[in-house]
Amino acid sequence: MVRNCKEIKQFVQKGINDCSVLIVGDVMLDKYYFGEVRRISPEAPVPITRVIKEKETLGGAGNVAHNLALLGCRTLLAGVVGQDEHRKALIGLLDEKGISYEGLIVKSGPTTTKLRVIGGHQQMMRLDFEETRPIEQEIEEKLKEYITTVVHQVGCVIISDYNKGVCTPSLCQFIIEYCTIYQIPVIVDPKGSNWQKYTGASYITPNLKELNEAVHIEVANDDEEVKKAAQSIRRKYHIQNVVVTRSERGLSLIGGRRCVHIPTHAQEVFDVSGAGDTVIAVVGLALAGRLDPKEAAYLANMAAGVVVGKVGTYAINREELLVTLENC
Repeated sequence: MVRNCKEIKQFVQKGINDCSVLIVGDVMLDKYYFGEVRRISPEAPVPITRVIKEKETLGGAGNVAHNLALLGCRTLLAGVVGQDEHRKALIGLLDEKGISYEGLIVKSGPTTTKLRVIGGHQQMMRLDFEETRPIEQEIEEKLKEYITTVVHQVGCVIISDYNKGVCTPSLCQFIIEYCTIYQIPVIVDPKGSNWQKYTGASYITPNLKELNEAVHIEVANDDEEVKKAAQSIRRKYHIQNVVVTRSERGLSLIGGRRCVHIPTHAQEVFDVSGAGDTVIAVVGLALAGRLDPKEAAYLANMAAGVVVGKVGTYAINREELLVTLENC
């Protein structure tokens, strides 16, 4: 039982409508081909998949924005896209969800896209269309200009780093330093082991594997071990709070004098892809709504419990979140 369950429910029901969040990061398009497999190809020893349906969804930083928009939050998205058909599909999805994409800068090269072929409930193949080198200085300056224009309109900024080139060290530090001046919380979903670029962030939300990479040691999925590693990260990079997603062990929030371990709410785990996007989206939303960090972590854990029960990239909506809160 969470201490302020009534207040959390009221926030989800009504308070979300007054919140605004900016997401900066690696925007992607997720494409799915769903089909059935009944025979092996005579051309090569590979299964033939008869495609039954197709699906396109927002991925990466786009999935974070999708979660926020479905929950009813005013959502602004900044990043880069290519001059291609995948960009058109992605823009169509953003329009459909009511997500502001004035911060998307068009560059040469492809729009980052992941195409998955699913046979039955099994992923059989993934094709990646991407270019992962760091963005050019000119594009970075355009992103900075956009961020300074809109950041005063939002209650929180999320950096969604998928290591596709947008979240350069200079851009991350610019966002963190600028937002610190105006007391706007910055939450980072990290990637890789170089966390120097996240120095000074308000929150960082690694999963256990990412935490291991950051501290360069094997961290057991144990409360004390996770706490020790998170405190080490806090000191090294001057990060105020670390939120660790721990799969079947739930979620941990470690701050200065704050440490809480929240058991998983998932009934059954089918697919953990996208769960990290949901966690950072809900934590950001809750902080934009001025919820206590512990309540933000609790709400994020409840939302993640819904998402891991779905197959593929999935964004939770407000009605689903309210249903999960009935038993809090």
